[in-house]
Parts: sequence; structure tokens; C-alpha cells
Amino acid sequence: MQHELSVLALVKGGERYVFLYDDVSRERLLDVIRDQAAHPGLSLTWFDAAVLTERARQQAAYTAESGKQG
Repeated sequence: MQHELSVLALVKGGERYVFLYDDVSRERLLDVIRDQAAHPGLSLTWFDAAVLTERARQQAAYTAESGKQG
């Protein structure tokens, strides 16, 4: 079984948020994104968190669809 990683990235000003995750860690990824949005010392906003969360869901759907075809 092939183990694939997904990448989510956001560049915001001089900051870069880069997340590597797999299917098993997707739920933990969403928790981390929410935690970072709630952190007052980071520039990641709740809007950014919503965008990243939606991208992660889209990647999951794409991965699932690609698996069905292969």
C-alpha cells in the first residue's frame, strides 16, 4: 500500500504556513489549524483557517476520487 502525503500551504506576508499530512492525520491537521487561528501571536485568521480546512477537504475528495479510478 502506498503512503501518500498531502501539502497545504499559505503564504501571508512574510510568514509561511506549510502543513504536511496524510489521510490518517487529516483530523489532527484541522485541529492544529484551528488552534493556530485561535493563537493571538500568529497572523493566521479564522478566515485563513476556513480556507485551509476547505482545501484539505477538497484534497481528500480528490484523493478518494482518484483512488476509485486507479
